[in-house]
Amino acid sequence: MLRLRLGPADLAGARFAVAPLFELNSLLRKLVAGRRSGLPRGWAERLVPAFRELRQDTDLDLILSLQTAGSGPSVLAPAPLRGLDQQVGDDLEAIRAMDPDQVRREVRQVLGRSLPPDTERLLADPGFTHRIAETLELAWGRLLAADWPALRAVCERDVFHRADQITRSGWRSATRDLHPGLAWVDDGAAADQAVDAPGEGVLLIPSVFVWPSAAAHQAPGWPRTIIYPARGIRVLWSEPEQAVPGSLGRLIGRSRAALLAALAEPSSTSQLARTLGLATGAVGDHLAVLRDAGLVDRARVGRSVQYRRTPIGDALVESAG
Repeated sequence: MLRLRLGPADLAGARFAVAPLFELNSLLRKLVAGRRSGLPRGWAERLVPAFRELRQDTDLDLILSLQTAGSGPSVLAPAPLRGLDQQVGDDLEAIRAMDPDQVRREVRQVLGRSLPPDTERLLADPGFTHRIAETLELAWGRLLAADWPALRAVCERDVFHRADQITRSGWRSATRDLHPGLAWVDDGAAADQAVDAPGEGVLLIPSVFVWPSAAAHQAPGWPRTIIYPARGIRVLWSEPEQAVPGSLGRLIGRSRAALLAALAEPSSTSQLARTLGLATGAVGDHLAVLRDAGLVDRARVGRSVQYRRTPIGDALVESAG
């Protein structure tokens, strides 16, 4: 276990982001790993056929050969420079604009060995960065685009939660539960990988697919970065009957029970709608009923109105579960 040393300048420059193509690459690793991946069964059954077609019909296998089980070049997952506004189109445009020679050097450094002939031929193609972008765009469309609004909502909810904690209790409180492999020690944190922050700030990225691990990232073009499992993944991964206790659904209705269960993390109306696949207006109506019953309350955080469970709401979910 290695240490991340953060000084005052690093904390002052710390910021959060979402990383669409990092999520896609993490998902691809899980699909390659198959049953050993920890990917929920329902997700695996739904995505494996499209994944197999992509491997057969596109350059995806060549792209997978550019990385190891634990690391990969930044051409597969560019740094999210727009923070929480980062879109997959930003990532794809960054890949197309990369210097091919620099990418080749980084790939060889990551792999640390002789490359297969097919991989060498890919890197010899003058337009290989465009081929990579096109293949990842296809993979995004077939594997992740439909689920991304819900996944993004989970990551955004995590950031809102930690921003609230930072305001209330400071950075130590906000990052205490990032991951069991991360812990504050003096002026730094212990981590599974070594990252020395040189006073330029640190980037914190909540992720859905990095679970159950955490990652410290310092590839070329990236700031010093910690990628950690976003809070609230359980609701996303659970089957409906697991996510909503049956007794609670019978008591207040399944949609309101699902909302109450999801509000283990503070969330906005739109985030809840994306996470649970409900209409925004219906979510607002249900939240009004739950608020009148004293099960949730709300507070403004920046430009967003965040809902959270009250102690009575916590007790109701816990007893039903």
